[in-house]
Amino acid sequence: MQLIRGIHNIQPEHNGCVLTIGNFDGVHLGHKEVINALIKQAKELNSIAAVMVFEPQPRELFSPETAPARLCRLRDKYTLLASLGVERLICVNFNQKFATQSAENFIEDLLVNKLGIKSLIVGDDFRFGKSRKGNYNMLLEAGKASGFNVSDTASYKILDQRISSTEIRKALENDDLEQAEMMLGRPYSIIGRVFHGDKRGRQLGFPTANVKLKRRVSPVNGVYAVKVKTGKGLFFGVANIGSRPTVAGIRQQLEVHIFDFDFDLYGQTIEVILLKKLRKEMKFDSLTALTEQIVIDSEQARQFVQVLSV
Repeated sequence: MQLIRGIHNIQPEHNGCVLTIGNFDGVHLGHKEVINALIKQAKELNSIAAVMVFEPQPRELFSPETAPARLCRLRDKYTLLASLGVERLICVNFNQKFATQSAENFIEDLLVNKLGIKSLIVGDDFRFGKSRKGNYNMLLEAGKASGFNVSDTASYKILDQRISSTEIRKALENDDLEQAEMMLGRPYSIIGRVFHGDKRGRQLGFPTANVKLKRRVSPVNGVYAVKVKTGKGLFFGVANIGSRPTVAGIRQQLEVHIFDFDFDLYGQTIEVILLKKLRKEMKFDSLTALTEQIVIDSEQARQFVQVLSV
């Protein structure tokens, strides 16, 4: 799949596509239906199936303190969309200059002149342009004038089932991993690169692979039994997701202790699949108390995954 980072990188040869616009956070089953419709239209029009996303997501620019936790990073989004058959991902830098352009300019300059869209799929609640004056009806009128079709994502619901990134976040916050998996179409996981930590886990007898959660707030928090995909294969383990209050941690990160694993993972990308929540993240009075709890967590996780392996 071709990735275009920034409007300035859109070239004349990119003109002509069938486009959908959205956050596509999590790339869940509802998104999959939209992508299937996008690809079908692209084939019918002998065109390219393209997706436009914004970085940062609009709410992260306008109200960063209350912006929802992300279900996945841009890199994960790229991989998931590519697996569904999307041919081009257009990532627009969402800044104040872009946000304050007129709705008319967004349509005429970007959608019509630069991208030459043949068809557009968006939600009927899609708002764009300065003061959010652009809406679905404006797109319909523009489509009639410029010769592109506009359809609503609601046309592609799955048996009227409510599937949204918001509902998935709620399920994760309520520790309902099964409900989240049903809406995602896959188990919820976190993908990231392993970095050098403070080696505290190794000192406590439980070496961990550490993954930063970047700038996003995690929709999950606590200790989990997990399955870990590495370059060496699949392994089980126990993971803590949070800020590590016992050791005065600040930045949110994922620490995973992989059972029966003795390979160097530094710099490698791993996927940590959440299987079962064992407890909330807690602050302990001492490292001794923390170590004792890690022993308990590890044993509980081992018992749970042994049942899965039978």
